[in-house]
Amino acid sequence: MTYCESSVTDILSFQDPLHTGPFLHSCQPVTSAEVLRILHLVPPKSSSVDFVPPSLVKSCAAVFAELIAELANRSFRDGCFPSCFKHAAITPLLKKPTLDTSDPSSYRPISNLDFISKIIERLFLARFQPHVLACTNFNNHQSAYRPRHSTETSLLASLNTIYRASDSGSSTLLVSLDLSAAFDTIDHHILISRLRISFGITGSVLSWLQSYLSNRTQSVRISHHSSTPTMCTSGVPQGSVLGPLLFAIYTSPIAMITRSFQVYHQQYADDTQLFIALNPSDPSSDISNLTSCLHALQSWFCLNGMALNPDKSDAILLGTRQRSRCYASLRSVDVAGCSVSLSDHIKILGVTLDSHLSLDKHISSICKSAYYHIRSLRHIRSAITDDMAKSVASSLVCSRLDYANSLLYGTTQKNINRLQCVQNTLARVVAGHALPRDTHTSGILKHLHWLPIEQRIKFKLATLTHNTLCSTQPAYLHSLLNYHTPTRSLRSANASLLSVPRVRTTFASRGFSVAAPAIWNSLPSDIRDSSSTHTFRRLLKTHCFQQAFGSP
Repeated sequence: MTYCESSVTDILSFQDPLHTGPFLHSCQPVTSAEVLRILHLVPPKSSSVDFVPPSLVKSCAAVFAELIAELANRSFRDGCFPSCFKHAAITPLLKKPTLDTSDPSSYRPISNLDFISKIIERLFLARFQPHVLACTNFNNHQSAYRPRHSTETSLLASLNTIYRASDSGSSTLLVSLDLSAAFDTIDHHILISRLRISFGITGSVLSWLQSYLSNRTQSVRISHHSSTPTMCTSGVPQGSVLGPLLFAIYTSPIAMITRSFQVYHQQYADDTQLFIALNPSDPSSDISNLTSCLHALQSWFCLNGMALNPDKSDAILLGTRQRSRCYASLRSVDVAGCSVSLSDHIKILGVTLDSHLSLDKHISSICKSAYYHIRSLRHIRSAITDDMAKSVASSLVCSRLDYANSLLYGTTQKNINRLQCVQNTLARVVAGHALPRDTHTSGILKHLHWLPIEQRIKFKLATLTHNTLCSTQPAYLHSLLNYHTPTRSLRSANASLLSVPRVRTTFASRGFSVAAPAIWNSLPSDIRDSSSTHTFRRLLKTHCFQQAFGSP
């Protein structure tokens, strides 16, 4: 029997793990005050399927809050989702500007749902999500749709594993999987069974979810034209409140499969990365293990109605230049029977990773995009106020400079200088005529109260460390942080210092497990001991500002 056949046999015998712990039978009652808080927070986005305009609901929030609370309570008690809210108007959105607009697969089907139905979903999610996240069978390496988890925390965890492997003398083989129409292929019967067996969902809660998934219809709407409504026999609505979490529940067994092969993995929604450290003296066994894991995953996807697309999957070998020479003969990896060639760079969750993790290509991409928006801002700068210019700059350029910038810790000074040039150019455009033309860039940044690039990176890392220590989430980052325990009684024992792991290479010192404690320990004790996140960020901003400019 070949391995492919044996892996299929193993997957056929795979059973969802049994739930241990408390069961969720019913939902806690909804109050009008809870609905009122949600109505104040949600934006008034309208849809063609709305029974009542969202603007009217928000303007008469006190009245509608009582009505929605009563409707939600009856729905949760009876285990029945209102049938009038089960229709979705699909708006096709192009996935990438470069895709063929005449090809239907180039579009993402976003469901526009009734405003009130999404409020009811939010109320249900508030009662459903805490139970699911507390279950031991939930995939802790799924970072999407969870508090304190983000694309940045997912990338930090992945890169930390890669840096540590490199410090041990190994390069890491990473495979990024592509799933075809992942949200639309979920089997409702399997999902309900998994909710009951692995997550302890029973009673009216399970009945409500069955009602929510069944008898849904959708129609595609383009401009003023709409197609005939069609019954949805599978999948969860993209654009719904509950859909993302239900997808995460459906794919949670992936963690058990990868763990059985001792292969690391990280997920963000349907973005799945598998990676394994290769033994430089004999990488073939590690590669074979990864290939076996990929075959097992393909079998699981098939049995669960999902489709792995190996042609669109990517692979890359990550590590230092010296270590990479040990794997010169490695050109491709087998992904579900398809040979995928190794790339010199790969884009994951908006970050371009090159094979040596220099992040040069990622910096180039940021600079190109940022300068495009700076040129556009320069054209209209004279027509807008200073506050408007600052807001536009923050949303279009600063957001790009700050996205996942904690990954840039330890990158070359050349890359830092390239990003600093972008920020300096942006600052001069925003400042306009507010300051003399011969004002030094540092003076302009200080006037705008903008931290320089290097300080922004440290600010992000310190903030992530504080949030992780306070909330213990995400667990995969919290496990990398340990408080320093001196061998004998010292005053530093109560200083809230973190233990900094020893590493042999500068390359490995860029990992979160080393960089976060180093940044944290460099902060004054009054900042580390801050009682709230708001206070911590305020004191940290002042501290970084003083380091950058010498005075607040």
